[in-house]
Amino acid sequence: MKCAGSSVGLPDEPSERRRAALLNLLADDDPAVYQEIRRKILSLGPSAAAWLRPSTLSREPALRRRAQELVLHFDRQAADNAFLAFCLKHGEEFDLEAGAWLLAQTQYPEINIEAYRALLDSYANELSGRFDPAGEPKQILGAFNHYLFSELCFAGNQADYSEPDNDYLNRVIDRRTGNPINLCLIYLLLARRLRLPIAGIGLPGHFVCRYQSTAVEIYLDVFNRGKFLTKADCVSYLVQANLSVRDEFLAPITSRRFLLRICANLHQTYRQLELAEEATRLQHYLVALAR
Repeated sequence: MKCAGSSVGLPDEPSERRRAALLNLLADDDPAVYQEIRRKILSLGPSAAAWLRPSTLSREPALRRRAQELVLHFDRQAADNAFLAFCLKHGEEFDLEAGAWLLAQTQYPEINIEAYRALLDSYANELSGRFDPAGEPKQILGAFNHYLFSELCFAGNQADYSEPDNDYLNRVIDRRTGNPINLCLIYLLLARRLRLPIAGIGLPGHFVCRYQSTAVEIYLDVFNRGKFLTKADCVSYLVQANLSVRDEFLAPITSRRFLLRICANLHQTYRQLELAEEATRLQHYLVALAR
């Protein structure tokens, strides 16, 4: 039995005839007609993506392109909701890799996350044969750096430091380049697969990794091919930048703060590029992560 008022606020599901009419008009040459049809389809909500999706393969270029744009809109909307729910559900520590993939889907909802995870697994498997886990830390890290930076050719994006793709994990892997925090993310994800004691260190204005055992502490500038640093080097960086030397700057960063910093980078980038809609989307993430 249907309760009175149960359908309030829910858009009516269009009939097959209405769907066909909307799809026919979606390819109309008149921009005004297209904009009106686009508005109507968006008002139908995410369920419209299901019957729009076959048209993304249409032989008619205009219909194919416009259907793809609308489906992408709905898919990003769903990814946006999933990421916000993830941020609100967890505390300071959570599965950082899962969070990074959910963030990537807000911009690239079509990515095959399992394929990327498998690729990272293959990198870690290859690396596992390059060093003795009981060996000297510098030898372990040297093998790690050689594989990542000399063989796989990951490198810091010096040419376009503020490019949005530097902050999406799938694009960092695709292009083998990124900013300091996301190259450190790659480093961490591989280190965790190999059970190496490596953590992310969120220096103000820069991001590094730290290998720490009971016997040794080594900082790594992953943006600069894993260059070995000492704690004194990090303190010197803070002093030269006219920043106070605080213990929190040299302590491992939590998963929440890690993801918050990536989103802050993206928010700043989108504002600089004057992409208001994207900047607003990232602002919502910052609020959810900063709670």
